[in-house]
Amino acid sequence: MSVLVTLARSAIGRYLIGWVFAQMNFAIPVNRLRETETMLAFYHPRPSYAVHVLLVPKKAIRSLIDLSPGDDVFLADVFRTTQELIKELDLDASGYRLVVNGGEFQDVPLLHFHLISGESIS
Repeated sequence: MSVLVTLARSAIGRYLIGWVFAQMNFAIPVNRLRETETMLAFYHPRPSYAVHVLLVPKKAIRSLIDLSPGDDVFLADVFRTTQELIKELDLDASGYRLVVNGGEFQDVPLLHFHLISGESIS
């Protein structure tokens, strides 16, 4: 796993991750919950919480600070999808968090959001 994280943090790795999510997302072996023109939502393959969903853009955006005015459709998709998943997974009653990491707290340098709920399992 550390080799993959090291690769993902490199310039070529960031490019490849962005390209895969933009052009080859159909081949990513994940449990998909939602997909729009701009983003993909799926269960985290190595969850840290009882409910752990990732919401990932289909283009390479390094971090929250790198969003541009043209990314407004992506952000609307993220929040609309999050609202739908909160209802679908009945998270409003139990509580939830929508988290975005940046800088040193970001393991993979591609903007992504975590919708989490329940107890930590890691």
